[in-house]
Amino acid sequence: MAIVSAEKFVQAARDNGYAVGGFNTNNLEWTQAILRAAEAKQAPILIQTSMGAAKYMGGYKLCKALIENLVESMGITVPVAIHLDHGHYEDAKECIEVGYTSLMFDGSHLPIEENLKLTKEIVELAHAKGISVEAEVGTIGGEEDGIVGKGELAPVEDAKAMVETGIDFLAAGIGNIHGPYPANWDGLDLDHLKKLTDAVPGFPIVLHGGSGIPDDQIQAAIKLGVAKVNVNTESQIAFSNATREFARNYDANEAEYDGKKLFDPRKFLAPGIKAVQGAVEERIDVFGSANKA
Repeated sequence: MAIVSAEKFVQAARDNGYAVGGFNTNNLEWTQAILRAAEAKQAPILIQTSMGAAKYMGGYKLCKALIENLVESMGITVPVAIHLDHGHYEDAKECIEVGYTSLMFDGSHLPIEENLKLTKEIVELAHAKGISVEAEVGTIGGEEDGIVGKGELAPVEDAKAMVETGIDFLAAGIGNIHGPYPANWDGLDLDHLKKLTDAVPGFPIVLHGGSGIPDDQIQAAIKLGVAKVNVNTESQIAFSNATREFARNYDANEAEYDGKKLFDPRKFLAPGIKAVQGAVEERIDVFGSANKA
């Protein structure tokens, strides 16, 4: 399967009562792990780069080429979209020029009229090149590349106006946040999600901050119209925990590990990468997108 834009498989998820995963990558090894998980589960996915991750990895052009080449060299057969996560206006335009197949323009920190105006401009530019577009109303709690939100509930009228710009899927705040969820988090506001999906019937809603939300809440949100769920923090935690455990074992068995040349980064990082793949596979199962490719 060639790398594709995401609107068709996200809409198919909405129409058929499951969700696809938008999985953020941070390097070569994470990208391989995400692709292996998607292929193993036969699930369509979006591989996402935040603005910060793209800068860390060497720029949008490099990220696109990396994902494209891995899809080809690994023999990936499932649909894969290359997606910009939480992009500013200029970053969204750059990803259009570079050749990303999907993007999110995040103007949620702007006044709503400006957000709508810029989103419409991005939609026109992106759709002219067959690129799917996600936008946001009602900021997601936490911080993502300098955009800080308190976890607002997306105003229903703003959501309707945003859908009218021609976007393909909508990120809307329903009490979700980026990063780890605090112990006193109230949970998703599913009643508000129902109001949103009633206002834009059949339209795909995106749930950001998918890491740490209880599985039953995610599945309830999917039943109400969520068709894409973003995951990053969960993969980061899985990677960190696995590599720390390996490091502790290394310190306790240094001579033995050195004899096996486990100081080689390819071996040292392997437990963490395996953990990322496992985390992605588990999320795919929760989202119900396995065997939907």
